[in-house]
Amino acid sequence: MGIDLALIWAIIILFGILMYVVMDGFDLGIGILFPLVPDKEDRDVMMNTVAPVWDGNETWLVLGGAGLLAAFPLAYSVILSAFMLPLVFMLLGLIFRGVAFEFRFKAHDHRRHWWDKAFILGSITATFFQGVTLGAYMHGIPVVNRSYAGGALDWISPFSIFTGLGLLAAYALLGCTWLIFKTEGALHDRMLQLARPLTLVLLGVIAIISIWTPLTHAAIAERWFSLPNLFWFAPVPLLVALAAYYLLRSLQRTPHAGPFLLTLALIFLGYSGLGISIWPYIIPPDISIWDASGPAQSQGFALVGALFIVPFILMYTAWSYYVFRGKVVAGEGYH
Repeated sequence: MGIDLALIWAIIILFGILMYVVMDGFDLGIGILFPLVPDKEDRDVMMNTVAPVWDGNETWLVLGGAGLLAAFPLAYSVILSAFMLPLVFMLLGLIFRGVAFEFRFKAHDHRRHWWDKAFILGSITATFFQGVTLGAYMHGIPVVNRSYAGGALDWISPFSIFTGLGLLAAYALLGCTWLIFKTEGALHDRMLQLARPLTLVLLGVIAIISIWTPLTHAAIAERWFSLPNLFWFAPVPLLVALAAYYLLRSLQRTPHAGPFLLTLALIFLGYSGLGISIWPYIIPPDISIWDASGPAQSQGFALVGALFIVPFILMYTAWSYYVFRGKVVAGEGYH
C-alpha cells in the first residue's frame, strides 16, 4: 500500500490554515476592538501584547498558499480565479494594517490617530474578506474542463456577506479573550465586559451557519444527518455547547487564560464542522483532493521541504510566545 500524498498534503494545508486563523485571528481581533478602546495608553498596551509575534503569525498563511500550489495546482488555479478580488482586498488590508502597525509607534501624537484609523480599517478589511472568501468557497465553485466557469463577482452572496460579518465577531472574541489573558487593570476589566456579548454573538453566528448550510446544500445535510454519520458527528455541536457554557461561566469570575483557551476550542470546533461539511472536496461541491492532485513526484519533492521546515516554524513560534509570556503593563512592557 503506497503513501497517500494527497491526504498528507491536505492535512498539512488544513493545519497551516488553522494555525493562521488561531494566531492571526486574535491579532486582527485587536484591530477590530480598537474603536471600542479610545484611550491612547490602553491602545499602546493592546498593540504591545502582539508586537513581538504579529508578523510571524502570517507565516502560516504563506505555507497554506504555497502548499496548495505545490500539491493541488488545479485547486490553486480555480480558487484564485474564483476569489481573486476578495483575496486581493484581504491582502491589501493586511499590508495596510502592517504599515499602520509600524508607523503608529513612530508618529507624532497629533498624527497618530490617522495610523490608528488605518490599523482599524486594515484589520476589518482583511477579516471581512477572509470570511467572505470562506462563505463563497462553502457555497461551491463552478468548474468546467478543469477551469473556473463563473464570473468575477460570483463570490458576492447573502451567505458570503454573513460569513464575513461572522468572522469579524469570531476574531473580535479571540482578540478580546487574548487581552483578558495578557493585560490587567482597567483594560482587563473592559475586555471582560465585552467578552460575554461577543460570545453570544459568535454563538448566534455558529447557529445560523449550522442551519443555513444544510438547508441550502442537500449534500451537506445528508453528510450531517444521515445514519450512521449523525452519531459520529453529534459530538461536534455538543462540544460547542459545552465550550460555550464554560466560557460564559469563566467570564463571571476573574479569569486569565481560560476564556482564550475556550475561545480557541470554539474556533477549532467551528473549523472542524466546516471541514466535515465539505471533506474530501477541495473544490466544492465535487472535485476531491485526489482529483485535484498534482504529479506524485512534485508532491513528494515538496513534502520533503515541508516536513523539514514545519517543525522549525513550530519551534521558533513556540519559543517567541514563551519568551514574551506574562502580562503587559502600560509603560513597562512584559513582566
